[in-house]
Amino acid sequence: MLDRLTVCATGDGSFSFHSALFGESFHSTCGAKAEAILKFIVPSGIVRKAMTQPAIHLLDVCFGLSYNTAAALDSLAHLPDLSIEVIGLENNLQSLETAIQANFLNIWSERTQTLIKELCRHQRVTADQITLQLLVADARQTIAQVPDQWADAIFFDPFSPRVCPQLWTIDFCRLVAHKLKPDGYLITYSCASAVRSAWHSLGLHLWAVQPLGRKSPGTIASWLNHPVPDRCRPLTPHELAILQTKAGIPYRDPSLAGSSREIRQRREQEQAQSQRQSSSQWLKQNLHRAKASPPDGKFS
Repeated sequence: MLDRLTVCATGDGSFSFHSALFGESFHSTCGAKAEAILKFIVPSGIVRKAMTQPAIHLLDVCFGLSYNTAAALDSLAHLPDLSIEVIGLENNLQSLETAIQANFLNIWSERTQTLIKELCRHQRVTADQITLQLLVADARQTIAQVPDQWADAIFFDPFSPRVCPQLWTIDFCRLVAHKLKPDGYLITYSCASAVRSAWHSLGLHLWAVQPLGRKSPGTIASWLNHPVPDRCRPLTPHELAILQTKAGIPYRDPSLAGSSREIRQRREQEQAQSQRQSSSQWLKQNLHRAKASPPDGKFS
């Protein structure tokens, strides 16, 4: 299904789109390029990791305009002997093709622009030490083509759970998490309790990523309890407690084929039948604790 994309200028001079189909923008208005770098690349620690190993593997879930992958390529460009492999999952190429036609990619290096354009044209490109592959279909199915424990970092960037719950279910999250190396990081802009509780219930350790252009922080996860990643902080007791309320009940899609409506309805029914407190009830009873432990604590 074709989307109606409206061009959005952002605060750092880069451009993005607003999706009529989902009713959301691809990036925050503070800066699309800055968002890719500060929300995904810096917390992932891939530049530091690339200095200690010969290869970096990246999984970009919801490839979109390519900014997260482009930012990674530019950030690693000073390591010419490094082998870089990226697998991108994307349902269709409309936004990428339109971004290329509009010359949005000129914010990245010439080499990165060339690689992304070739990737869009052929869905696979190899140049020197770099291999990029795009799997174009429903990510719930194409995720099976990614090797387990393969990714040093996963950039998880779908539209929000509210409008695209099918990519935020615990069932899909489980498959994605299996692609992460034991010492890798999974990064997303979302701090939704349903999302965090899904990652947490799978056994991942969680931190909050410093917000950019909005009040809400992002989330980073790893199988290992690392030191606090860059631009991150531990979750506060308040944030952890909210995961145990009805707000923390995850989306479910056991068939990996449910519609967004079916997935939302299933969660609403589970919430209605749950004996958990609502998040609003918890906040009323624990308002003094929430004020003493605010969710926007100190970031590293």
